Amino acid sequence: MTGGEVLDIGREGVWTMILVAGPVMIVGLVVGVVIALFQALTQIQEMTLVFVPKILAIFFTLMLTMPFMGQLLATFTARIGELILVQPT
Repeated sequence: MTGGEVLDIGREGVWTMILVAGPVMIVGLVVGVVIALFQALTQIQEMTLVFVPKILAIFFTLMLTMPFMGQLLATFTARIGELILVQPT
């Protein structure tokens, strides 16, 4: 395996990680900013107010995107498996 192939696999792995984690991270960020804005506008300074809405939003996002995440990870894993089987020992 050449250095270029290793870099391609690494790049594909990082891209897969971004695609899998991206939707959940974006939803968590948006919910956190909305709650922080609400707290700033109403002057409610409750530290634990952000946790329940953020957990619920992340949970529902995971439930909605789980088929996409599973398919993406399965494709990447199959590609890595093929590369392992093809390589001479």
